[in-house]
Amino acid sequence: MRQRKTCFERARWSKFIAIAVFAFAASTARAEPAATLDELIGAVVKIKTQINPEGTTVRRLGRERDGSGILIDAGGLVLTIGYLMVEAYAAEIITNDGHTVPATVVGYDNDTGFGLLRAIEPLRAKPLPLGRAADVKVHDVAVVASGGGPNMVSAVTIVSKREFAADWEYLLDEALFTAPPHPEWSGAALISHEGKLVGVGSLMVGDAAGNKDGTPGNMFVPIDALLPILGDLIADGRPTGPGHPWLGMNTEETRGQLVVSRTTRGGPAEKAGINRGDVIVTVNGEAPKGLADFYHKMWSKGNAGDVVAIELLHRHSLEKLEIKSMSRLDHLKLKSSF
Repeated sequence: MRQRKTCFERARWSKFIAIAVFAFAASTARAEPAATLDELIGAVVKIKTQINPEGTTVRRLGRERDGSGILIDAGGLVLTIGYLMVEAYAAEIITNDGHTVPATVVGYDNDTGFGLLRAIEPLRAKPLPLGRAADVKVHDVAVVASGGGPNMVSAVTIVSKREFAADWEYLLDEALFTAPPHPEWSGAALISHEGKLVGVGSLMVGDAAGNKDGTPGNMFVPIDALLPILGDLIADGRPTGPGHPWLGMNTEETRGQLVVSRTTRGGPAEKAGINRGDVIVTVNGEAPKGLADFYHKMWSKGNAGDVVAIELLHRHSLEKLEIKSMSRLDHLKLKSSF
């Protein structure tokens, strides 16, 4: 019975892929000859990175990382999810035909989670045009492609568009959630039925639909968030401006409470004496209603470098702390000495 179900699922998703590819070809044909599947996904490449051994992300993400990236211009600019390349001192790009090209680190943005690399020689692939995640609707059929060619392409459905908050001081006003899950989601391309890039793969999630029905899927960072910062990333390696206050702590919602699960070594929270298990009660004098609200309240009162007032329960005692925040980017080893 399980085998029959698996075969049925494969046939169903193969049909969806065919429908999506047909739509890509039809939309492309309006302006130029219809694109083949290989041409449509040729811009999606594999990436491998080597990370600065002194980097602050090594303990959680490792010194060697690999995933996917998307060629977005003719000059070899490759967009990926930032955790694959943050603090990297060396990188390489592998095209679907097995061609390996060294790459340089261009830029990283902590707020969106985007990262940019640039191949040092032509990739012999056509860039994937950028679309608009705002135009994508729930229930739309799309395609997810990771590096590796046609075998790494699968059809998905957009099952929700909603705010997303993560425990590492990360918040998106609106993320794209798809199902079924893609096995190689990191840096994968979410491609609309128009054949355009609308999102970059970030996470595997257990509740993609957001209604607590346990639907597994993936979260994608919407491409719309790239355009406002693209020029800064190319020119300076980071967005201009001070950025949000960063404390360097992971916070989880547990039984209606915001509980600190870890602090970053050398970060503001650790220096202020915040410990694992502490419960956040107020931030800047206000009680947060949840993780997303905690970030909204922390960020609304100032920029990186400003003081954040935190009231917390530590071993059943109420403590009040005033923590001088910083920019997350200033805590990373973005300029390697290698």
